Amino acid sequence: MFTYETTDRKEARRFRMAQFNGRTATVRSAGATVTGRVRAIVESRSGATAAWVVTIVPEEPKVAVPAGRFAPRLCFATKDDF
Repeated sequence: MFTYETTDRKEARRFRMAQFNGRTATVRSAGATVTGRVRAIVESRSGATAAWVVTIVPEEPKVAVPAGRFAPRLCFATKDDF
């Protein structure tokens, strides 16, 4: 699990909406990018400003599968009605 602390209200709201709707969220922090499901958002009022601690369960990146070519559909057993 990955924890991330933010003081931005818009960002906290974005994480809450992602958690509520079951979508993935992406966090970019210190050169690292983490994408996953939001597990919890907790408001901490320990300082003078409001801060939110977001817990994200990372998901493995999807591997791009090259599109394969399908074999042509040839039917030699049918009669032509010409």
